[in-house]
Amino acid sequence: MKTQVNPTRMELTRLKRQIVVARRGHKLLKDKQDELIKKFIDLIKENKRLREEIEHDLEMALKSFTMARSQMPQEVLEESLMIPAAQVNIDVRKQNIMSVNVPKIDIHLQEGSNIYSYGLASTSAELDNAISILSGMLSKMLKLSEIEKTCQLMADEIEKTRRRVNALEYVMIPSMEETIKYITMKLDENERSNITRLMKIKEMVM
Repeated sequence: MKTQVNPTRMELTRLKRQIVVARRGHKLLKDKQDELIKKFIDLIKENKRLREEIEHDLEMALKSFTMARSQMPQEVLEESLMIPAAQVNIDVRKQNIMSVNVPKIDIHLQEGSNIYSYGLASTSAELDNAISILSGMLSKMLKLSEIEKTCQLMADEIEKTRRRVNALEYVMIPSMEETIKYITMKLDENERSNITRLMKIKEMVM
């Protein structure tokens, strides 16, 4: 669908400049979309790997904790888990991936912190194993939340970029091409009319 314009050479020149910019913008956006999709697929794979790893760790921790419950008195088990000993600092900042601001989470265990809040003499090795597994899962779970949020933000950006690419490819550029074709045809018609008029004037003069 062509745009309604005055079929002048100035307008034709302006549109030709615009279509060059539009085509360059389309290529840049298409390249950005392809790169975003590539990074998105890599993140989805990493998300799947981490989720499976966390689910496996949870299963192992639950098995160890179940064994610990069968080996220790209930009151000793509850007392051992009552007061957490380890302290961690979580730092949330932003990083830029293909013009998308995504979260970056860092976790730091405070110096001198001990994941075991009880004396090892009164507890079973199975409880120690469960605590150790759960402690190691914290960084994995934070990483998983970081990746899942990044995937969500990148999916939104991919969709926005796709709409822009489609608008340029199927609406703006075809409209400009049709308008350029229309103006060129009108200018050619005017040129032929002028030549015909000049020839008739020449014949009349002669």
